Amino acid sequence: MSEEFRFDTRAVRAGTQRSTFNEHSEALFLTSSFVFKSAAEAAGMFAGSEDGFVYSRFSNPTVRMFEQRLAALEGAQDGLATASGMAAILSTALAAVKTGDHIVCSASVFGATVQLFSTILGRFGVDTTYVRGADPAAWRAAITPRTRLLFCETPSNPLMEIVDLAALAALGRESGALTVVDNCFCTPVMQRPFDFGVDVVIHSGTKYLDGQGRVLGGAVLGKRDFIRNALLPILRSAGPCLSPFNAWVLLKGLETLGVRLRAQSAAALELARWLETQPGVSRVFFTGLESHPQAALARLQQRGPGAVLTFELAGDSAEAQRARAWRVIDAVQLMSITANLGDTRTTITHPSSTTHGRLTPEARAQAGITEGLVRIAVGLEDVADLQADLARALVA
Repeated sequence: MSEEFRFDTRAVRAGTQRSTFNEHSEALFLTSSFVFKSAAEAAGMFAGSEDGFVYSRFSNPTVRMFEQRLAALEGAQDGLATASGMAAILSTALAAVKTGDHIVCSASVFGATVQLFSTILGRFGVDTTYVRGADPAAWRAAITPRTRLLFCETPSNPLMEIVDLAALAALGRESGALTVVDNCFCTPVMQRPFDFGVDVVIHSGTKYLDGQGRVLGGAVLGKRDFIRNALLPILRSAGPCLSPFNAWVLLKGLETLGVRLRAQSAAALELARWLETQPGVSRVFFTGLESHPQAALARLQQRGPGAVLTFELAGDSAEAQRARAWRVIDAVQLMSITANLGDTRTTITHPSSTTHGRLTPEARAQAGITEGLVRIAVGLEDVADLQADLARALVA
């Protein structure tokens, strides 16, 4: 759908294809394969010389509608859906690097991403260097002639660090490395990395794209040549594909993405400002706050701050910080204690022992993740009720 239509219109209408039954809502195609009119047509579709759907591992109408709608929202030429956000990152890495190649990655990323790059890809001779994402000089210094991939989250999980997308894209063009941005926290509602020149955008559809914690899903978006010629062969042969049912759920989620995230972001800003005034809270990390060290950059490349915030609790030692963080989490009555985010229900977790618990203490320290850190993903409850829930917990 043309970008002459505004975001919320594209979120509802883009990518819609109707079958011979001319249904209004997108159809759910629960089939493993598709029937051909002739042997010649089958041969043409398998070879790619004819358009059509072949096998749901790599071509399904419901999945394709989700891919096209998300690509329209991000401003991408094309996209492919995957079984999860981590499957999206793995597939992109497999399409971009080989044995002997090098990745530069922000140190402040999801713990599973670090495990994937360092432990799994490391077993196959791919090296990864981690840098402070907010420091363009650190990125430049880490790049070598073997560097093929520059990867970041922005804002990052869980410390809301912002990477200068235009600077990262320029480094990628200069070095010949693929620039990949995980846009999970902002989504295209509040940030479009392609507008700043990056090559690839990754999504965990499990989060805000679904929005209600129902299904897993992921997506990779970028230029058509990369998606079709580099990524599709990985997806087709390795099979980390999105199920048609999950794609259908995600299509429904996209319809309300803008409405949900704008409301959640406004509530998160109000909650973050309130947390800054609470005794015992030493620091609040949220890109919408003027106290954020990169507030100016946030205003430049984001249309809004998103709805995830973290705060740090004071303590004389790491053990004391963890004990206090756990007491606060255990004392909430309204928020859900779970590591997922992007839900209509507010969630709370302790990153050091959950999302980043498999990292070494040294890696957590490099990423700035302390034992006193608590992460909240704000949902759609009344913000006054969330404040009251946290106020009771902080007293505890």
